[in-house]
Amino acid sequence: MKSMILSLALAALILPQDVLAEGAAPYLVTREEVTDWKAVYGRIEAKDSIPARARLGGTLIDLTAKEGDLVQAGQPLGKVVDEKIGFQINAIDAQLTSLAAQLANAQSELKRGQELKARGVLTTQQLDALQTQVDVYMGQIEAQKASRRVIEQQATEGEVLAPISGRVLTVPVAKGAVVMAGETVATIGGGGFFLRLSVPERHATAMAEGDEISIETAAGPKTGRLAKVYPLIETGRVTADVEVADLDSAFVDARVLVRLPLATREAIRIPAALVSTRSGLDFVTVEKDGAREIRTVVPGDHVTVEGTDMVEIVTGLMGGETVVAADEH
Repeated sequence: MKSMILSLALAALILPQDVLAEGAAPYLVTREEVTDWKAVYGRIEAKDSIPARARLGGTLIDLTAKEGDLVQAGQPLGKVVDEKIGFQINAIDAQLTSLAAQLANAQSELKRGQELKARGVLTTQQLDALQTQVDVYMGQIEAQKASRRVIEQQATEGEVLAPISGRVLTVPVAKGAVVMAGETVATIGGGGFFLRLSVPERHATAMAEGDEISIETAAGPKTGRLAKVYPLIETGRVTADVEVADLDSAFVDARVLVRLPLATREAIRIPAALVSTRSGLDFVTVEKDGAREIRTVVPGDHVTVEGTDMVEIVTGLMGGETVVAADEH
């Protein structure tokens, strides 16, 4: 084992120049604060999820809503018909016809009574009774007309309307089904869309509203903002909402990879061009007081900073050292 390590060390000292980084400027090693990110999955959800309910019990004779459709507030989604309403209207019409005939007869009686009163044959009390009878029939007619308007209004409420503008999420019924008043015909998601996260409770104290969130989508990386952290922890997880501009809402409840900033720490990063690899080991050239030393390092994650590929050095370098390309003199 010792002979293998010695061989590797000797190989590092005689590395050919074309294997090491070329053309890279000297870099002063400094410690900088970096953020540790936690990868979790979030679900795309609608801010408002409101059911479109039937206002009338009956048979669903028409259903235009389909899952995934975009609808506007007040747009008809289906129609419910109660056949009893037609019978009720016919019954009221018959009563109105009967009352109209009785009213016509009462008005004739009143007219004759007025003529008789003028000749002194009929008393004022008898004339008032005839007038009262006319008024009663007129009141009954108005009451029946009001009842008819109520039933007509019930008939118009057979249309199922979208409560908000948004996307149809679910349609739990089918055309021809019998529905009750208040039963859900479709569920509409609207009011904008956001990401809902479920994070282990050990990370709850590391999250703060307003934190910048990194999101991986099919269209590329996006940046969001942690809008709300809910105080209730359920089954060991805390719920949080992330606002994202232009979030793709084609699939509600779709899972999206999210990276949360959970902690900060000090780290050393240098340009990746100053690191060379040979025999499975990574090397950098450190310059100190005009002398150079080839040193073995352990690299970490890569990150792009202002267009430069930077690599984190886990061990092998300290702050204040200068790393140069191996071909510099």
